[in-house]
Amino acid sequence: MSHLATARPSTGYRHALAALLAFALSSACGAGTSEFPAFPPNFSVGDIDTADVSLHVRIGGQGDAVVLLHGFGETGDMWAPLAAELARDHRVIVPDLRGMGLSSRPAGGYDKKTQAQDIARLLDALGVHSAALVTHDIGNMVGYAFAARYPGRVSRFVIIDAPLPGLGPWDDIARRHAVWHWSFWGADAERLVAGRERIYLDRFWNEFAAPGNHYPDTAREHYAALYAQPGAMHAAFEQFKAFDQDALDNRGFAAQGRLPMPVLAVGGARSYGATMAVIMRGVADDVTEQLIPGAGHWVLEERPAELIGAVRDFLAKPASR
Repeated sequence: MSHLATARPSTGYRHALAALLAFALSSACGAGTSEFPAFPPNFSVGDIDTADVSLHVRIGGQGDAVVLLHGFGETGDMWAPLAAELARDHRVIVPDLRGMGLSSRPAGGYDKKTQAQDIARLLDALGVHSAALVTHDIGNMVGYAFAARYPGRVSRFVIIDAPLPGLGPWDDIARRHAVWHWSFWGADAERLVAGRERIYLDRFWNEFAAPGNHYPDTAREHYAALYAQPGAMHAAFEQFKAFDQDALDNRGFAAQGRLPMPVLAVGGARSYGATMAVIMRGVADDVTEQLIPGAGHWVLEERPAELIGAVRDFLAKPASR
């Protein structure tokens, strides 16, 4: 892996150069599996400090910036196939969210409004003023908070298969038995899962894939090792614990104004499907609906070619006037 030597600090961020110089080359440090699909070898991999958190980041390619945000049960590693495609004509920036993967695990700040600020500070450190967003699962929630707080910094927004707290049919979705895990957190929950991370995570990979689809075994092994790291499940549970605050924040964002950037609302046809477009039309003016046939929640793993094609086509569309 190469050092992030090509990043240029913005004039408005005094600590950018120091952040870039501190960008430490790293591997998985024993966590995860070497067999798991890797990012292209010309991607830089390391850590950038942004106030109270150190974000583990992969960066590669040249061109307009695009930020890829992962969700629960995975890390930024999930984006490797899409990142390889987008890096042909984009500068691709892939962090692990606060507390997840190889990013640091602060005591707090797991509300998505704070994590949106993490992304803003990361982009500042890299000298990136604006970027397209591609997000999945909890990454959707961070992405919406970022787009709502900093609309001038988001050129396009691809949001994939997960609802937004407090918006659209959130209350109806929250009553479904399938999302009992949104209320599963706390010290005793952590004790129950400790040493059984793979069993707990298998539940999501098994139940949220479409019938007949199988979440890859190499990915399961890789992520189970990462989520078994000290403090990793606590930080993951804190993401869910923050949903009540996220709902309040999102309703506040929606009351302040609608998203102005083009949005691609992607749903797995066997998961949230057209509901994604319903949610986003409630908060954005320019929404394109995209269903991925045969896909459940794990859209990139279940139907990679279809999702990658949809994202590439959307990012390449000329801006409307």
